[in-house]
Amino acid sequence: MTLPQLQELKEIEDKAKTELAAVSDEETLEFWRITYLGRRSRLNLILRGLASLPLEERRQVGAAANRLRSELEELLSQRQAQLREAAVTAVVEGGHLDVTLPGRPLTIGRLHPVTQVLRDILDAFVSMGFQVFEGPEVEWDYYNFEAVRIPKDHPARDMWDTLWVDYVRNEEYPMLLRTHTSPMQIRVMEQMQPPVRIVSPGKCYRHEATDPTHEWMHTQVEGLAVDENISMADLKGTLYEFARRLFGRERRVRFRCDYFPFVEPGADMSIDCPLCDGQGCRACNNSGWIEILGAGMVHPEVLANVGYDAERYTGFAFGLGVERVAMLRHGIEDIRLFYANDLRFLEQF
Repeated sequence: MTLPQLQELKEIEDKAKTELAAVSDEETLEFWRITYLGRRSRLNLILRGLASLPLEERRQVGAAANRLRSELEELLSQRQAQLREAAVTAVVEGGHLDVTLPGRPLTIGRLHPVTQVLRDILDAFVSMGFQVFEGPEVEWDYYNFEAVRIPKDHPARDMWDTLWVDYVRNEEYPMLLRTHTSPMQIRVMEQMQPPVRIVSPGKCYRHEATDPTHEWMHTQVEGLAVDENISMADLKGTLYEFARRLFGRERRVRFRCDYFPFVEPGADMSIDCPLCDGQGCRACNNSGWIEILGAGMVHPEVLANVGYDAERYTGFAFGLGVERVAMLRHGIEDIRLFYANDLRFLEQF
């Protein structure tokens, strides 16, 4: 005795194949697919009802239904290919397709504006004899603070809102997301004897509130030069040439005393505002100058910590934020735009 479900499957098969043979366009084919393979099709309802059948009937009906489903899906794929081929042939033979025309252009990506400025910065220093060294973004407390004269009880640590890694050793948290790229300077000096001339680019992280001029992540470039007889004049000459190469030969530069724990003496370097040519505007707080980096002579204790003879060698160091330089070059007022993933902003560069 034939099961009623098997008879229904036979009827579905015959009707589906007959209607498929008459399909002549994509729209009708999609209607056929929904009718015979869709969620509410008769075939799918039979498959859903298998659980209510006795075991032996379930096996027979299930095998027949799955076989039919696979067969109809194969016939659907074949018919889709036939319709696509027929459509292309009709276009070509009808003269509606000019195969000599060039293809549609593909969208080409580009470098992020921060990456563009970073490469320009590195190119400027490499052309002056510096080497590029990159280091880990997850760093030890020793390299990030201790080795650059910022011990645990030093008030200067309040300048860095640190993101600590949840790793305990000797009841302390010695691992963190680096707050600056100075640790790479220590790592290089531990492995290399003077003369040293390096720049260290990379991402840095600080636990602070974001606003138009601050982000919790930023890109930094720090530089270091150590050799015999290096003086403040070498520092000023190097950074002056850098500013002119990056912002234009007409730029003026100003150095003022400033404090940084790992240099002595310390200074900040400003350029005359490129937006108002030093006349005073909102961007420069009507001062005519915009600070772009901090610098100074490497403290003798830092040199001694890595085994250098502080009586013989001197050096200078500097650091700048790449996003800040990019904002100055392009007249951008909000640093958060760089990482908002808004293509309307990014496609301008």
